[in-house]
Formats: sequence, C-alpha cells, structure tokens
Amino acid sequence: MLNNVAVVLLDGVHPFELGVVCEVFGLDRSDEGLPVYDFAVVSAETPGASLSTHVPGFTVATPYGLDRLEEADLVVVPAGSTYAVREYPPEMLDALRRAVDRGARVLSVCSGVFVLGAAGLLDGRRCAVHWQHVDTLARQYPRARVEPDVLYVDDDPVVTSAGTAAGIDACLHIVRKEQGPEIANAIARRMVVPPHRDGGQAQYIERPLPRSQCDTVGEVLAWMERHLDEEVTVEQLAARALMSPRTFARRFQQETGTTPYRWLLRQRVLLAQELLEATDETMDFIADRTGFGTAAALRHQFVRSLGTTPNAYRRTFRGSEAA
Repeated sequence: MLNNVAVVLLDGVHPFELGVVCEVFGLDRSDEGLPVYDFAVVSAETPGASLSTHVPGFTVATPYGLDRLEEADLVVVPAGSTYAVREYPPEMLDALRRAVDRGARVLSVCSGVFVLGAAGLLDGRRCAVHWQHVDTLARQYPRARVEPDVLYVDDDPVVTSAGTAAGIDACLHIVRKEQGPEIANAIARRMVVPPHRDGGQAQYIERPLPRSQCDTVGEVLAWMERHLDEEVTVEQLAARALMSPRTFARRFQQETGTTPYRWLLRQRVLLAQELLEATDETMDFIADRTGFGTAAALRHQFVRSLGTTPNAYRRTFRGSEAA
C-alpha cells in the first residue's frame, strides 16, 4: 500500500527534480477524490536544517531527520550536484538498506541513482540513469545492470529513472502500479503531462510541433488529422493546399520540421495510443481506424516509434485485464 512517502535530500539537491516528487506525492488533491500522501522532506545530514541547492540563493527546509525513513512506504532520492563523485553519510545508506529490507520501495531520479549504488542497492539489478551518466555509473558499480537509454526501470523494490521528465514517468508508474490507472491518470491530468510513457521507451522521443508554426499548411494538417484512416499521397495533399507537390513538400518541412509521411505516421501512433488507453477496441479495429490497415502493421510501427508493443502499452496503462 502506498501511503507514506519520504524524499531524502543532501546539500546540492536539484530543485526541479525535488519538485517533480513534491508535485506527484506532496499536494493535497482530496477535493478531486484523490489520495493524500503522508509526505515528508528529510535531511540526510542535519535534521531541521536548510539545505542548499544547485541554484544560488535557493534553499530547502528539511524538518525531518533520517528516522522518518523508517515508516515510509516509498523513499525517493532526487538528483543533486556532484552526486556521482561525493561521499554519502553512512547512516543515510544504512537507512536506505533498512527500508528495502523491511519491504519499502525506493526511487531515484536521475543522478540520485548514485546514492542507491553507494548503498549497494543496485547490485545485480537493472537500473536507469540519464544518458550523460551511463558510463560513470557502470564504471563505479560494475555489478549493476545499467540500461543505457530507457526512461526508467522497475526492478522491484528499486525503481530508477533517467532525466527530469523520466522522473515524472517513474513516479506516475509507481502510483499506477500501487493504486491503479485512474488515480495515476488523474494526477497526470492535473500536472498536464502524458499519463503514461512505458519505461522501456528510449530517452529520445519525437514530439509533434505546435500547430501555431504552420502558416500555410495548417488547413491540410487539420484535414489529415480527420482522415488518418485514409491513404493519401503528397500529390493529393498538395492539391488541397493549391500548391505543386514540390512546393508543398518544401513548405511542409519548413513549417512542421518533418515530412508529410513522418508527420502522418506520428499522428497515427498518437491516435493508437489514445484508443489503447481509453477503449477496449480490438487491435484490428485500432489498426483500421488509425490507417495502419492490419494489426501486424500497427504493432510494427508502434514498436518502432515507442519501443513497446500495443498490448504491452495497454496492459501497463489499464491493467492486465484490459489487454
């Protein structure tokens, strides 16, 4: 049961990564029927001290000491400056080991994974980290199984995540796993973030560009979105835009940053994600609705774009029964 959450800090903590954890677990959303977590900010050094961050003049009050970790269901270690090369308080490492031994889950965001490594919690486990730290982590902790380009790894009870946004993904993954997709999705909506990205996705994810950049092909883009299930050619799209195919292709590239084919493919994958998340439609139906034609083609493009299968995506997002 996920109820009690403690985030443990050292001097030099990165406030954004700390804020990610506070945003997911530290806010009272009971007005929307969502759970309220018993949330605490803990000092790994001096209880009650104000710790520095890597932003000049920005400090964080830490009202609790390490004893607060003894009752936590989830202990989170956010990123911090020089975490890859510093020494850690032995009592902090002992507290993390005790938390795991008694059945608590621990989560690191970005370079916070080095703290878990120092505590021996990565030995024999799969783990993730920001791509800049992959070689350093593997070299310092050779018994860890570092996965170099994924968003996050859940090697229960140790969850590790890559960069900042991946920390959000990992936090929501834990909520989804412990309390179900409805609660995770509601928190994601409040945060205005994607409700789910599978941990196995690559750290580099293409995103559609804002429509506001599209001055001359905007109407064609709107038509394409309404007709994702239809096969279209550049010649047909150019005719709609009252341009020659060559001019249309050039303008499209200038205003969207990609080709008509790639843009259409990305929108089809996005629509497939929505249908997998929100409906119980069959793979054949989704393939037809999104213009992929067959379930095999849908699976191929889904794996190619997101690094996971449609069934796995639906299972993680909505639970095994939906898949």
